[in-house]
Amino acid sequence: MATDSPSFLRLQARTQRFTLGTPREFQLSPDGRRVLFLRSASGTERRNSLLSVDTETGAETVVVDPVELLGGDEQLTREERARRERSRTQSAGVVGYATDAELRIAVFTLSSKLFVADLVDGGVRELPATGPVIDPRPNPTGTYVAYTSGGSLRVIGVDGTGDRALAEPEGGDTENIAWGLAEFVAAEEMDRNRGYWWSPDGTKLLAQRNDRTAVPRWHIADPANPDKPANTVAYPAAGTTNVTVTLHVLGLDGSRVDVEWDNDDSALPYLTAVHWSSVGDPLLALESRDQTRQVIVSIDPATGASTVRQDRTDPHWIDVVPGVPALTPDGKLVNVAALDGGHRVTIDGQPVTAPDLQVRQILDVADDILFTASLDDPTQTHVFTVTQDGTLTQLTDVPGVHGARRGGDALVFTSWSLAQEGPSTVVRRGARRIEIGATAIASGLTLNLTLLTAGERDLRCALLLPNGHQPGSAKLPVLLDPYGGPHAQRVLHAANAYLTPQWLADQGFAVLVADGRGTPGRGPDWERALHHEPAEVTLADQIDALHAVAERNPDLDLSRVAIRGWSYGGYLAALAVLRRPDVFRAAVAGAPVTDWRLYDTFYTERYLGHPDADPAVYQRNSLLDDAKNLDASLLLIHGLADDNVFAAHTLRLSSALLAAGRPHTVLPLSGVTHMSPTSEVESENFMLMQVNWVKHTLGG
Repeated sequence: MATDSPSFLRLQARTQRFTLGTPREFQLSPDGRRVLFLRSASGTERRNSLLSVDTETGAETVVVDPVELLGGDEQLTREERARRERSRTQSAGVVGYATDAELRIAVFTLSSKLFVADLVDGGVRELPATGPVIDPRPNPTGTYVAYTSGGSLRVIGVDGTGDRALAEPEGGDTENIAWGLAEFVAAEEMDRNRGYWWSPDGTKLLAQRNDRTAVPRWHIADPANPDKPANTVAYPAAGTTNVTVTLHVLGLDGSRVDVEWDNDDSALPYLTAVHWSSVGDPLLALESRDQTRQVIVSIDPATGASTVRQDRTDPHWIDVVPGVPALTPDGKLVNVAALDGGHRVTIDGQPVTAPDLQVRQILDVADDILFTASLDDPTQTHVFTVTQDGTLTQLTDVPGVHGARRGGDALVFTSWSLAQEGPSTVVRRGARRIEIGATAIASGLTLNLTLLTAGERDLRCALLLPNGHQPGSAKLPVLLDPYGGPHAQRVLHAANAYLTPQWLADQGFAVLVADGRGTPGRGPDWERALHHEPAEVTLADQIDALHAVAERNPDLDLSRVAIRGWSYGGYLAALAVLRRPDVFRAAVAGAPVTDWRLYDTFYTERYLGHPDADPAVYQRNSLLDDAKNLDASLLLIHGLADDNVFAAHTLRLSSALLAAGRPHTVLPLSGVTHMSPTSEVESENFMLMQVNWVKHTLGG
């Protein structure tokens, strides 16, 4: 395929960035005999099926085919669409599932209906639940399924009998009260997408109750369809009131125990994680509003009383690390803490990994601890185990980005590399090695990629040049393509990370992707360098990377530099032309945050603090006061249905630019959320328009 062909853009949209057909969402039986996963039938099929692999024989079986169950397209409720927006889910069919402890049944939804699959004898049937159904989960014994519907937390027998509500919004107040669902900031910022947890014996649930009465209401209208009512959402902007979260132990016998927990804003309002295993009482990870204190407590399910297991502080913030807190088989507390310059695994507060190993995620806790981490190269992530005495074993060694799931004596490894597009997925069980195939489509691009470190801070960078470009043959306009924000990476040892940048390069640019301070994999000090100063720090690192890379490659034309980005990358792009027009001649800013007072509490206050505590921090990181300084070309793009970064951000900056008499361009996207356009034609035109605008602006 010619890399300058617009068909790449349509194929990219059709394949959801070449991810369709990739196996994912693995679960393993406790004996390691069976592996469940999701995968679509082809690289262009959006609907995922649920499949199983027998690790003894390697035989693969389709457990659930959504086409057979539904035939046509799914009908999604507003609540389900919101959940998928939070998780950035664009696929269809079986997008998620949950199992009992022994992997005898799996439950899932299609068109908000509840289904259960028999994983032993086969067969799928619909349960007569009260719909629409959200987030169904069977109890560990596989006898009941809990789910949420209409703000209530309900339960039904696996045999289809006994459907009833365990908790309902008081007085029918579904506008303000909801049971069993993660609140907005938990799903969007904490990587916690659930709001209830079964007891190990399957007789009780620890359930979250949300009260959003005091949360500000924001309204999202559809200007293209003025006959439609506005969508009203409860949005906790920085400095405003959060959802009030409480926890309760609900018994299948109708009992209710309230959990003791000081959730006041001045104490510990954030519930960041819950762990309830057969080892002991449930654990809660609680954080202060400013996120500088974390308290791990255990809960007595019979009384609701809490006992502090760990209480720690950090002058900047406590990181939310997936997979912790957890308990070892002998009841010791596993956590991850920023200590001595490293993110380290701790057991009962004592570190068992070295400071130079930057732990990313805890994957499983058994006799040893399975986790991912970066060692000396933040672009790579490997899988490790560590024992309680600190014995470390590295399980992956091929350069790349690796993950794993474990069940019994079996491990599933998912590995991305520069050697191929898409991941390789391998099940290891003893001497057996089973490959789980993918149906994904390759892009057809050839990467002309150089990974390098640049500048005095050894910034990790990726430079992509047009295929066929001969060094010294021509000066190339430069296009920076960063995310640039905290706790996210763009420079990875994985081919799929560079498909869009390579296509951009093949349009005649030198494309530079750089990860500066704030990105993971390089330790707490590196990440916390942007505390209260994200604008200054992240922009400085992009400029340093540009100049350092240009010194090593004289084909980069520093008189023609543009920058593009989305979300934080959009903020960084607009920031670049507003504050450094001497470096940047043009910027495409997609869905940018322009005034941090309009963004959510948990993310914003972690990096900037509370706006009432130090308003000057918000002032110097806002873009609005910089509008008068615009002396370059700026294209602002925003989805009018965005409920994460509201279109108000772009509109307020545009108003400030107009008031200052500064020409700029605004592209509103009707009906588009925080995810960019996904249809083939719109996606193609969306990218071509940006490229043509940048070329016209830079003069070539």
